[in-house]
Parts: sequence; C-alpha cells; structure tokens
Amino acid sequence: MTTESTVAFSPRPPQPAPENPNARWSVAAIEALFALPFMDLMFRAQEAHRVHFKAGEVQRSTLLSIKTGGCSEDCGYCSQSARHGTGLVREALMPLDKVLEHARAAKESGSSRFCMGAAWRSPKEKDLAAVIEMVSEVKKLGLETCVTLGMLDAEQARQLADAGLDYYNHNIDTAPENYGKVITTHTLQDRLDTIEKVREAGINVCSGGIVGMGENQAGRASLIAALANMEPPPESVPINKLIAFPGTPLADADAIDPFDFVRTIAVARIAMPASFVRLSAGREQMSDELQALCFMAGANSIFYGERLLTTGNADADGDMRLFARLNLVSI
Repeated sequence: MTTESTVAFSPRPPQPAPENPNARWSVAAIEALFALPFMDLMFRAQEAHRVHFKAGEVQRSTLLSIKTGGCSEDCGYCSQSARHGTGLVREALMPLDKVLEHARAAKESGSSRFCMGAAWRSPKEKDLAAVIEMVSEVKKLGLETCVTLGMLDAEQARQLADAGLDYYNHNIDTAPENYGKVITTHTLQDRLDTIEKVREAGINVCSGGIVGMGENQAGRASLIAALANMEPPPESVPINKLIAFPGTPLADADAIDPFDFVRTIAVARIAMPASFVRLSAGREQMSDELQALCFMAGANSIFYGERLLTTGNADADGDMRLFARLNLVSI
C-alpha cells in the first residue's frame, strides 16, 4: 500500500526586504526584488499595496501644459528643449481663463487632481505670480493642485505653499550614475535641492522617473532606491515609459520589455508601499492587458485625458471601459 506524501506549500516564500520598516533600501536589495520570479514579485507587490490602499481604487489626475516649448535645458528625452530639433513651437504662458476651462473639464470627467506644467529651467517672478493665481483659482474648484515649473528657491516654494499648492512634481528622471548621460545642464543634486525646499515649505512631493532610456535592470534598481531612500519617500511616484520623440537624442532608444516595465511598477510599490504609484507617460502605447498587469503590480494612479504635456495619452473613454472590465473605481 502506498501513501501520498504531503508537500508543504508556503504562499509567501522568504523575500528580500529591509530589516525594519525604517531601514534604507540598498541597491542590492532592490535588485533582489527585480530578480524574483515574476509571479512571486506580483504577489509581494499586491501584499504591500493592500496594507496601505484599498484594492481596486485608482486616483485620476489630469495634466495640462500651461507653457509649452523653449526650455533652455538639454534633457535628452524632452520634446520641449530648445536645443533639440523637434519642431515644437514655443508658446506663451496660458491665460488664467483658459487654464480654468481645462480644470473644470477635468473635474467633470472625474479627475481629482489637476497638474500644470511649464517648460522652464526655473520660473521668473512675474510668471510665478501668474501660476500662483492659477493654483488658487483651481483650488476653489475643489481639485487637488500640482505644478511642475523646474527648479525653485526657498522663497518660491513658500509662495506656492501659501497659495495652497498640494503637490510639486520634480522627477529625478533616471539612476544617479546615468544622470549625466541624459542631462548636462543641471545635476541630480540640483533636483534634490528643489525637492528639499518643497518639503520644507510643507508641499507634498511628486517625483519619479523615466524607464526605457537605455538603462539596464541595475539602473532601474538604482532609480527606485534613490526614490525610496528620500526621507520621506515621495507621496506620488510617476513611472514613465519613454516616449521616443523624433528630434530628441533618445529618439532611437530601444523600447523597454513590457514585463520589465511591469516589474519596475511592482518594485516601486514594494519599496514605497504608502506612495501613490502613477502609471504615467507611455500608456497610449500600452495594451489593456499590459495596463491590467501594471494595476496588479500596484499602480494606483493614472494621468487621465487625451493629452499629456506635448504627447498623446490613452483615450479617456477607453480608460473608462477598461476600468469597468477590471472593476476599478476612480478616486
């Protein structure tokens, strides 16, 4: 007579992680997460997600370019740099009434946060005064506010805080060791200095990066570690898939493997469990199935609407159909 042997099954095998919740993440620990079997990584990301967020809820933000083109920076991915031959026409700062028209439409369509972006190295005082008025008036509509204006000094950050700004976006873009290969007109430390000033002013931080710029998995691990080791980590973490814009130095960059992109979302979720992880640029080129994997990996925020700063975005009606198919709820 034979008997069947019983094999113990552990639904959650030992996983790499910091020794305690307040420990800093090493690049090696982040790389160990990337190296997990795909299904184990997804399971771990879902665990982390459900500790801090309700499953199936996705925050929606709308992004508007309030001043397009003519930026003096040389960011290799950016269509708005005056140094790149992208054919983008420099535009003046959008008037307040036009911004409010877009903000009202965003609220009516279900967005809870309205993000305004201007292509500047840093804002001039006259321009900052106009943006401060925009922030104040958009707040009155009942929307959260976010701006990305380039580098700030402490006084500019304080003025934005006094206007009621909720979030300041300032991406660190790529791994520290890769930074000089992508951008030479400012340093990563310049970015970190602005983020520190924003924090000191009491404004929430929105900071993430772009993947698919020629970095390898170690580079993506270094990017996530740099974000996770901020004290505290950003409240919002946009993960952007490079849009290879014609005329930019990265126009011919090889596209990131879709599963590597999903892994990046999952690792960001595990390393920054209390942050909103935003599925950002590149969604227009993603299938519904790929987006579903990203939501499963812990993405719980999107840019909503058919336009980002200078590029297209996923169709808004298509987003709603996808949300219905996946039983996702907008918040």
